[in-house]
Amino acid sequence: MKIQIINGPNLNLLGKREPGIYGNEGFESFFESLKTMFPEVELSYFQSNVEGEIINKLHEVGFLFDGVVMNAGAYTHTSVAIADAIAGIKTPVVEVHISNVYNREEFRHKSMMAKNCKGIITGFGLKSYELAIRSFL
Repeated sequence: MKIQIINGPNLNLLGKREPGIYGNEGFESFFESLKTMFPEVELSYFQSNVEGEIINKLHEVGFLFDGVVMNAGAYTHTSVAIADAIAGIKTPVVEVHISNVYNREEFRHKSMMAKNCKGIITGFGLKSYELAIRSFL
């Protein structure tokens, strides 16, 4: 089984950015934990602050992989283009969020991508990624 994790803007700052919301662990070290937790899964990781690069990655893996775990960051709430890319691929996508977006600013309560995703996991910290991977197993 092949699963692609895609993180969007500012998630390269995990462990440094607003630790009260996002925690103290960087994603690269957490990704190593995920690989240990799921040795039977071929996990790949991609992060970009650029909307078009995220779309290109979805197009690249969207017909080859078994699943995509997507944290599009703020693009979740603004990007029709990423929502359209998810709708246009065969590979199912699970939308994840580290924080509980419904306990934050109102603009974060709306996901442009949600209707095109297999499901949404929000508010469980980095464990949201683990739960999303488990949803594909």
